[in-house]
Amino acid sequence: ARFDGTRAVFLSVQQKENMNIFSIMEEINVAIDDFQNELPGNISLHRAFDQSESVDYRINGFMISLIQGIVLVGIVIFLALGFRAALLVMLAIPFSILIALGFVDLSGFGLQQISIAALVIALGLLVDNAIVIVENIERYIRMGYKRRKAAIKATSELGWPVLSATATTMLAFVPLIMMPDKAGAFIESLPVTVIFTLAASLVLALSFLPMLARHFLRKNIKNMPETEKKGIRKWLQSLIEGPYRKTLSFSLQRPWVVIGFAILVLAFAGLLFFAVGVTFFPKAERPQLMVRVNAPEGTNIDYTDEISRRVEQVLDTIPLIEHYATNVGHGNPRIYYNIFPKMFTKNYAEIMVVLKEYEIESFNELVAQLRSTFINFPGARIEIKELEQGTPIEAPVSIKLLGEDIQVLRTIADDVEAVVRQTTGAINVDNQLNRKGTDLVFEINRDKAGMLGVPVVAIDQTIRASLAGSIVSEFRNSEGEQFNIVLRLPVNGKTSINDFDKIYVQSVNGRFIPLRQLVSIRFQDSPGLVTHYNLSRSATITADLERGFYLDEVVNAIDIELQEYTWPRGYSYKYAGEVESREESFGGMFRASAIALIAIFALLVLQFRSLSQPLIIYSAIPLAVIGSVLALLITGNSFSFTAFVGVISLIGIVINNSIILVDFTNNLLKEGKTIDEAIKISGETRFTPIVLTTLTTIGGLLPLTLQGGTLWAPMGWTIIGGLFVSTFLTLIVVPVLYKLLTPAQHKHHLS
Repeated sequence: ARFDGTRAVFLSVQQKENMNIFSIMEEINVAIDDFQNELPGNISLHRAFDQSESVDYRINGFMISLIQGIVLVGIVIFLALGFRAALLVMLAIPFSILIALGFVDLSGFGLQQISIAALVIALGLLVDNAIVIVENIERYIRMGYKRRKAAIKATSELGWPVLSATATTMLAFVPLIMMPDKAGAFIESLPVTVIFTLAASLVLALSFLPMLARHFLRKNIKNMPETEKKGIRKWLQSLIEGPYRKTLSFSLQRPWVVIGFAILVLAFAGLLFFAVGVTFFPKAERPQLMVRVNAPEGTNIDYTDEISRRVEQVLDTIPLIEHYATNVGHGNPRIYYNIFPKMFTKNYAEIMVVLKEYEIESFNELVAQLRSTFINFPGARIEIKELEQGTPIEAPVSIKLLGEDIQVLRTIADDVEAVVRQTTGAINVDNQLNRKGTDLVFEINRDKAGMLGVPVVAIDQTIRASLAGSIVSEFRNSEGEQFNIVLRLPVNGKTSINDFDKIYVQSVNGRFIPLRQLVSIRFQDSPGLVTHYNLSRSATITADLERGFYLDEVVNAIDIELQEYTWPRGYSYKYAGEVESREESFGGMFRASAIALIAIFALLVLQFRSLSQPLIIYSAIPLAVIGSVLALLITGNSFSFTAFVGVISLIGIVINNSIILVDFTNNLLKEGKTIDEAIKISGETRFTPIVLTTLTTIGGLLPLTLQGGTLWAPMGWTIIGGLFVSTFLTLIVVPVLYKLLTPAQHKHHLS
């Protein structure tokens, strides 16, 4: 082990489960300081890696995003609702978060990046109920109701729609908790945190806020002139009375034109999806990388050490590197949650490189420079490995070759390895079956041994005792420690082939016969690693992805060649690695989406006692997909695991607006309005709260989306884009569908 090229001893400390890393580090720092003071002058102590620094940076980043989100949400609400109403809505944020965190803690989840990201997602959602309730109370006060009566009437009017809307959002997240694979465990705290936060906000919106509204909202807003409306409220009012009123009237007169246009846009978005690209998890964006030295099988540790020192000489010339830690014959201690140390292997070395800072351009240049330097390094295969987010996987590209004959598999593996190496975007290509070992084979002449009276078992025992040694007795010292006494051939330094000339085997009649007269000795290649996959013998070809390349484009290019390859009978291939892991996780996400859609549909059928109205409400979901695809394409993000989480989140979020819109239209029809009147009044009345809830959700997510890096940006843009587009299309398409699908007998009376 070395640190910056100097001989070292590494001390690795691991955190126990359910412990706070910062409190642990406080105690460790005291112990380290005391120990450092006692060290002699020629020994120094350095920190190769301190995870608490990374955790502190991450947590602070997420907390800043949360605070910025709260500020943006507050600005939108204050501009739209005025000081008193906005203050009521803003009270929901700290109370909901504190209540939710209490239940999250009881559920066994700590405060980490996933749960804080969940708070950011929930931030825009938790104020939705408060905005809708407070805005409706103010509407009734303007209509002349006293504050107490207005609070009761407004809350009771929206009680069931708000409860239903919140329940649908929560139901969208519930299936994520039940995802069984590693990705489900990775994301598990997110749905739990969101659900508890939404539940807390619902209870507050239906009880605490109406009580406060009775005392704090202004009494004299009954005849407030339109000229007093300022900011967002004035802008929204002008939108309602101008473009929205005209567009809605036009759409209700020509419903099939609107439906046709929506279907065309959806189809176009589906085509654009193929240009977005699909990934599983992105790079980690941390100022660290791993250099892995793989010397040939059978190499001794001295040779591996020599190669490692030559790598260190290169690292010493790079100013961007702060320090590096080298382990020869063993992997480095675990420094990242999805990278596990390699156990004792004489032909393996690992160097953890820590940079002074992470700047994406310089980091990518350094990685490219190191790969170029070591790509054809003589005498060893050297890999430059970047840290990646997400669940542990064998490699992004992993091809399992299946068959029984090891020699045939080796030939196929060599051919497939050549294909992968020639594929643009594939790097760090490794053929595990190429890791050949060299065996020393003793072929016993059984006939000759029998003639000379030498048992075969005696030959075997003599060879083993001479080379590996044989335990003949035990020794126990005065302190009670026990040691084995091993008998073996005395050798000076390393064993050589000539040492076998010194070995004799005793026959049954007591004569000693030279081993060389009984056996022939030769060297033979052997597979360094034999693996099985689904009970079949297998060979594995793995590769990493060069930055800027998507997995699908690399795998598709490889697959074209493999489809044309002439496969012997009984031999086949299968993709594992990220392809397999992604299929499992995305399959789980599709199942989660299906379960969420069915559960939400059942809830809506119970609420509206209709099959057509839930379908009207569901129209918001494909409209959201349009915005999500456009947002990912414009921002240059790929469709990743977290983007899929964003889609599932959207399912619950976007139909809330439709629920409130459809429910209010039903109430107006019950009051005797014609269907066109009901649709227009409902659209114009609910326009302001729908747009406000959209703006607050977007405002809450924007800081995390802009600062959350490649892991959270796809999720943020998926929700923001989908919500933005679906909100404005919902205000047009849902009323049109309502007119088309509402049965004639219900247009004048809805039960």
